[in-house]
Parts: sequence; structure tokens; C-alpha cells
Amino acid sequence: MAVYAMVHIDVHDADEYAKYAALAGPAVEKFGGEFLARGGACVHKEGKGRARNVIIRFPDMETAEKFYHSPDYQEALSYGLPAATREYTFVEGV
Repeated sequence: MAVYAMVHIDVHDADEYAKYAALAGPAVEKFGGEFLARGGACVHKEGKGRARNVIIRFPDMETAEKFYHSPDYQEALSYGLPAATREYTFVEGV
């Protein structure tokens, strides 16, 4: 069953976050992930919104978890986490 990563981001250091993005994209692809939304226009209707929103589809939860904990993505996070405030959630599709 497909799994979706829903990521909501406020970037505080664009230069450092660019380093994250350069590493994160190839890591997503390595694990069969596909970007469905990546920073496009967004209209918040309820709750706390973030400036940047990303949706990534993975083949299944096991693959999504392997991606997140992989050395490739952890290296990306070493740049991304200090440079932004984020929420990152995996949810199974229907």
C-alpha cells in the first residue's frame, strides 16, 4: 500500500536548507519515492500553516521508514533540521 510523506516547513536559513534539498532529492529517488507536491502555492484553511509543503509517495511504509533512517537521508537532515522548523509525517494511502 502506498505511503505518503507529508512535510510542512518554515525555512530559517535558505543557504543551509539548499544543502539539505540537494541531498534529499536523490535519497527520495533511491528509495522509489516520487514528489507529488514540492513547495508550490498553498492555501491554509485551518490550523497552523507552514510556508513550504511537500508530499512524497513511497511504495509502502517499510520503504518509507528505510528511506528516513538511511545514511543518505540522515546526512541531508544534518543540514535541514537546524535550518528549518518542520513537521514530517508518514500516512498510509487508501
